[in-house]
Amino acid sequence: MRHDDPRLPSSPGFWRSPLRGTWFTSVLGLVLLVGITVLFVTGLVSYAAYNPNLAPVNDQTPDKGILGFYLFSWPTNPYWLYRLTQGLHVTLGVTLIPVLLAKLWSVVPKLFTLPPARSLAHALERISLLLLVGGGLFEFTTGVLNVQLDYVFPGSFYPLHFYGAWVFFAAFVAHAALKVPAALRAVRQRRGHEGELASTRPDAPTVSRRGALWFVGGASLLLLVTTAGQSVGGALRRTALLAPHGGADPGSGPNGFQINKTAAYAGIDAKETGGEAWRLVVTGRDGRTVRLSRTELLQLPLHSAALPIACVEGWSTADQWWRGVRLRDLAALVGYDGDPPDVLVESIQLHGAFRRAALRANQVADPRSLLALQVNGEDLSPDHGYPARVIVPAAPGVLNTKWVARMTFGDL
Repeated sequence: MRHDDPRLPSSPGFWRSPLRGTWFTSVLGLVLLVGITVLFVTGLVSYAAYNPNLAPVNDQTPDKGILGFYLFSWPTNPYWLYRLTQGLHVTLGVTLIPVLLAKLWSVVPKLFTLPPARSLAHALERISLLLLVGGGLFEFTTGVLNVQLDYVFPGSFYPLHFYGAWVFFAAFVAHAALKVPAALRAVRQRRGHEGELASTRPDAPTVSRRGALWFVGGASLLLLVTTAGQSVGGALRRTALLAPHGGADPGSGPNGFQINKTAAYAGIDAKETGGEAWRLVVTGRDGRTVRLSRTELLQLPLHSAALPIACVEGWSTADQWWRGVRLRDLAALVGYDGDPPDVLVESIQLHGAFRRAALRANQVADPRSLLALQVNGEDLSPDHGYPARVIVPAAPGVLNTKWVARMTFGDL
C-alpha cells in the first residue's frame, strides 16, 4: 500500500473528524502553555522545599548537577506556603488532563505523517513532538499515580518525576517557540483557514468545535471539583471524591485528621514506644548527648502552634493545634544556646523513604517548630507519631518526621 492510501493512518484521508483544525488545536495549546508553565514552576518549588542541598537523606535525585541551579533555603513563612504551592501543582495537573488528552487527539494525525522528515527544521519539530508527547504522558501518569498513592514506579518517584519534568519542559519550550506565533494568529482569526490539521474527507459534524471545547472545559471543571477539596479543606473536602484524602475527616476526636502512613504500615511496635522503652536521644556540640523520656520532655517548657500538614500528593489538613518542645530549646540542651544549627531527625521506623530527614537552621530556629507531644489537646495517637513527632511550618509533610528516636544538631 502507498502511504497516501486512505486505509492507512499516514494518509490525511484516514482521519475523518470534522473537529480537527488549527483553531481548535491552538486554543488547547495556549491553555496548556500557561498551565504547564505553572506546573513546572510549582514542581521546582516543591523540589526546593525538600532542601535537597542540605543533606543526602533529603535528596532523592542524585547527580542533578546544573539542574539544581535555582535551589534556595526553604522558608518557614508563610506557614501555609507548601500547602498552597503543592496544592496548586497537584490540582492544576489533574485539572489539565482533559485538555492534554484533547490536544494530543487533535494532533495525532501528525504523528503518522510521512516522510518522517522533510527538512532539518521539520526533523527537529518531529523530535520535539515525540519528546513532548512521551514526556507529557509520563509526567502526568506518574503524577496521578503518586497522588493516588499507587507507588508502582520502576524506582523512586522523585528522580523519575524530576528528570522527566526537565526533558518534557525542554521539549515543551522548543515546541512552543515554533508554534505559539501561529497559534496566536489562528485564535485571533477565529474562523477560516484550518490548515493541515483539518480532515480532507471530514465526516458530517455532530458537535461544533466550540461545543467540543465546552466539553473539555466541563471535564476539567469536574476534575477540579472532585480533587481540589483535599487541598482546600473544610466543607469542600467532601467533594474530593477522586482524592485519597478527600471525603470526611477520618475518625473523630483530636487525632481525627488525615495521615498517609499508619504505625502498623511503618512497622512501629508498641513495645518500642512505651514509657519504659522509648527515649529521645539528642546529640549536639562536641558530642554532648542527653536522653529524655516522654515524661521528662513534658516537664520542659511547652509551646503551642497551629499548623497544617501538607504533602507532596497535594493533600493537606486544616490547621491543627500542636503542643510540644521547641526544636531550638532542644538544641540549647546540647550546647547551642545561640543561633541553633541544622538538625538530622531519625525515626524508630526501620524501612521506607524519609525515615530520616534534615532540617535547616532557619527551620530549627522558628519558634513554631516543635517536637510535638500532643495535638488538639490530646496525646498523639500512634498513627500521628506517638510518642513524639516533628512539626515545622511550611515544610513538606514527609519532613515532619513521626516516631522520632534521635536528633543530631550540627552542620550536616
